[in-house]
Amino acid sequence: MREVAQPATEAIRLAEVLRALADPVRLEIVQRLDQTGQENCTALGGEIDVHQSTLSHHYRVLREAGVTWTTVQGRSRLVRLRRDDLDALFPGLLDSVLAGQARMRATATIGANEPT
Repeated sequence: MREVAQPATEAIRLAEVLRALADPVRLEIVQRLDQTGQENCTALGGEIDVHQSTLSHHYRVLREAGVTWTTVQGRSRLVRLRRDDLDALFPGLLDSVLAGQARMRATATIGANEPT
């Protein structure tokens, strides 16, 4: 099986990371990886309501931007956040983005429970 293209740490660029994190589906993937550490692509994608080919696109964008690291094991692909690399290059970025996403989800949940 062929290896997947992944940038070296020194090749990760802020603009590409921010572009990758700007999509709600990719942000959800990142949030889940932050909670679980490492996941099989199939297991992680099973809870996200998008077509498999669209999900593969999102994984590729995250990987090529340097947000995630993919390890190929046989027919499986294990995905994890490149938290150490991102924290070293852009201190506090990932924590800020994930905290903002959590606040937005909490606000949306509260708003959805209010009577109309």
